[in-house]
Amino acid sequence: MIDESDTNVTLASGDDLLRALAALASPHRLRIIAALAGGRNYVSQLARDLGVSRTLLLLHLQRLEAAGLVVGHLELSADGKAMKYFEVTPFAFVLTAERIAEATRTLTTPRDGDGAPVAKDGTEGDR
Repeated sequence: MIDESDTNVTLASGDDLLRALAALASPHRLRIIAALAGGRNYVSQLARDLGVSRTLLLLHLQRLEAAGLVVGHLELSADGKAMKYFEVTPFAFVLTAERIAEATRTLTTPRDGDGAPVAKDGTEGDR
């Protein structure tokens, strides 16, 4: 059980919470978060460490960055090469039925499990 008084938890809006949970609903993205939990890393090294292509890794990192779970920035190496580093942003979610109910009151648009808008008739909206 988590003692909320000992945890720095900011309750996100319903849209933010949905975006974060959708981003974490991928085994690849969970592995990325786990790899970055030990400290920041640059894309090429992270791709080697995880055994995935840089292209696939960048797609997952973009999704995590859009959800506010990681942040990336460019740095120049000693030999002048641009290197994109990513690191985990501090986050913590305490999910209870009451917090979920509170977050749903701030949802701006109904979304499906991937965060895509859902039309009023329940079908997927434009992607």
